[in-house]
Amino acid sequence: MAERILLIKLSALGDVIQTLPTLEAIRAAHPQAEITWLVEEAAAPVLEDHPALDELLISRRQTWLAACRRGAALRTARLEIRQLVQALRRCPFDLVIDLQGLLKSSLWTFLARSPRKIGFDQTRELSYLALSERLPPYDPDEPAVRRYLRVAQHLGASGETVRFRLALPAGSGNGLEPLWADKTGPLIILHPGTRWETKHWPPTSFAALADALAGEMHARIVFTGSPGDRSLIGRILSAMRKPGIDLSGRTDLKTLAGLFYQADAAVTTDTGPMHLAAAVGAPVVALFGPTAPWRTGPVGCGHRVLRLDLACSPCFRRHCSTPECMSHLEVDDVLTAVRGILRQGRLHGRPTLKRHAGAVDIIDHLA
Repeated sequence: MAERILLIKLSALGDVIQTLPTLEAIRAAHPQAEITWLVEEAAAPVLEDHPALDELLISRRQTWLAACRRGAALRTARLEIRQLVQALRRCPFDLVIDLQGLLKSSLWTFLARSPRKIGFDQTRELSYLALSERLPPYDPDEPAVRRYLRVAQHLGASGETVRFRLALPAGSGNGLEPLWADKTGPLIILHPGTRWETKHWPPTSFAALADALAGEMHARIVFTGSPGDRSLIGRILSAMRKPGIDLSGRTDLKTLAGLFYQADAAVTTDTGPMHLAAAVGAPVVALFGPTAPWRTGPVGCGHRVLRLDLACSPCFRRHCSTPECMSHLEVDDVLTAVRGILRQGRLHGRPTLKRHAGAVDIIDHLA
């Protein structure tokens, strides 16, 4: 009977993407295993149809919490929770891996049936108490990808290769390409939005960058983001002299990955889509301020990280009255970084793109 492995990494998007090399390492070390991943709904699309996974379980925690607050759909929420618990307990797992290290993941770890429950010791919210096998506490300044890979190495994997695979709808881009088909020049995606206000680069700076790229390089400028980013992108576009295309709210995660795959460069703040761009091989110019790029910067060769060496950075604060770490980043410095990326091109060419089962394309990228 094949070994059954449960991997728990619930959120957020960037963290889930940075866990993909660990999934690949475990699959390589245990080729006959049945591997299940438990993830929350927001990041689930990046794992759908993944060739290294046998099963995907989805926790709809945000939907359930919203149902509780509204007092509506409670019956549906209870049914979904019961079904998920039953899926975790129906048949024992040989191994459960908690890579989240929070209370919300420890609850699922506790509910899953398994003689071995592995994770790091001394994680937050006493989540390590649900573990039967604890790795030494990790250094928070260790790159997240390498930290997760140490768990795979503990299970016999080499952990040397950093591999990202994503399954996208066949014909990546989902038909959005005609929006810029009549334009020439490099395709540059600007992703300005983030949940932390301290991570924002000023809209006027993004506008000046976009105008410079469009004017100097005849670049095709495409803005991406969630529906909540429309106001921010609208302010950027209103400050621009050159045209840009606003796709905020028009792309799901897989379509966004397909767009990044086509891009000649992407300029992003420290956010989940930055990791999505890097995972599909797009050269990234990443703008960092309150957070630490040595922990969560884009993985792979050819990326450029811009950060001011201020005494207060990184502070990891979501609110700041004087966010100089971002507002003082110069447009000319970002423009120089983009020029450098466009000159070098993709150092190793585009990642492999191949058809899988006639329904999806698999992007295979060694970072």
